[in-house]
Amino acid sequence: MMALAFSNARAESARQSLDDAWWTGPLLAPTAGTLPVGHFLFEPYFYDSIPTSFVDAAGHSYPVPRENNFGSQSYFLYGLADRFTVGLIPRFGFKDADGGRGSAAINAGDLTLQAQYQLTQFEEGHWLPTISVNLGETLPVGAYDRLDRASNGFGAGAYTTTLSLYSQTYFWMPGGRIMRTRLNLSYALSNSVDLMDRSVYGTMPGFRGHAAPGASAVADLAFEYSIDRNWVAAMDFWLEQDENTRVTGSYPGAPQSVNNSGRARIFYVAPAIEYNFSSSFGVILGARIFAAGENQTATVTPVIAFNYVH
Repeated sequence: MMALAFSNARAESARQSLDDAWWTGPLLAPTAGTLPVGHFLFEPYFYDSIPTSFVDAAGHSYPVPRENNFGSQSYFLYGLADRFTVGLIPRFGFKDADGGRGSAAINAGDLTLQAQYQLTQFEEGHWLPTISVNLGETLPVGAYDRLDRASNGFGAGAYTTTLSLYSQTYFWMPGGRIMRTRLNLSYALSNSVDLMDRSVYGTMPGFRGHAAPGASAVADLAFEYSIDRNWVAAMDFWLEQDENTRVTGSYPGAPQSVNNSGRARIFYVAPAIEYNFSSSFGVILGARIFAAGENQTATVTPVIAFNYVH
């Protein structure tokens, strides 16, 4: 009996405590938790999205021109009230491409405003995860039409409303270390966009018409494994479906035309490694990698991000 008691005590002591685990967060899945009142989070992402091929609806792959799509996306979040966080997400980008097709300068992309309300809070020993609802509104501040070159377009021109359900829980692995898990679901709807001349929708000078972007649905399952207090291994599995975008309009002297992009599906994996200097500051390095899809450009996107909470 004494030997059994000693064994159980040693197992309990090997179980990692939540306070001992420091996290930055995976590359793609936002947290279901909200900030305490008066606290803020700053998390800038820097990336380079590199197209490797185009995969058509039949699954055939075709080469694409070489280019680097440099970008940044930063989260500024603030705990406004108990279980209620507000924030904004500005974006910037620059394309470097062969043949003089690159951007003339660093350009602003669209800006997202968001509000998140936390419904439940995870408690150790209970099954209920942390669950939040997030409402985001993307404002079309980035250039999208009347472009002197297509590579200067970093906006969509549409107001986009995104409703998301975020969840987060913790599992203790056989060795006693913690696996933090997130499952996020999102659905986005955009309004119709008036188009003039060259645009991000593939139209050229002289065009007059409009685009109707299709709805988008995303499911993201993410895991973080606490190797020790500082180091964390992370992985996202991202599945996205984008409905058909319809472009209608005409060029001078030509009849009206209709172009449909078709439905697109894509599956990404995003492995990463985190290093947390403290419970409030960490860095993550990884890549979002195209794994499968149809009617979509395959990309490899190296990413680095910093996370600071105060």
